[in-house]
Amino acid sequence: MSKSEMSTFRKVLEEKRKDLLSTCSHRDDIVIEATADDIDRLQQQVTREVAIHHLDKSAKLLKSVQAALDRVEDEIYGVCLRCEEPIAEKRLKAIPWASYCVNCQEAVDLEGVFDGDDGNTIGFAA
Repeated sequence: MSKSEMSTFRKVLEEKRKDLLSTCSHRDDIVIEATADDIDRLQQQVTREVAIHHLDKSAKLLKSVQAALDRVEDEIYGVCLRCEEPIAEKRLKAIPWASYCVNCQEAVDLEGVFDGDDGNTIGFAA
């Protein structure tokens, strides 16, 4: 990857990081205000759960974006972390924080289906 391409991706990643940091700093919807009305309390709870989910997704994405920026610094950006082959430019333009090429991402996604968060294999009933 050329220096100018790397610079372009760095700018895109830095802008995304800035946006995500801004998003993660807004936690107003997480606070539940005291209310006597059950319907209002339920609505606040739903709003809070949605806000927490959104914040969690943003935090995970921020971690991926920061990892991509670290790879730019280490001059290994655009190289698949699994097979060490170049990630297609088309993929990087669509998902600049991609860590894997398309084939390896599919394999990682499939492994996620078979492995639980604790690393144990999830079995299917025969």
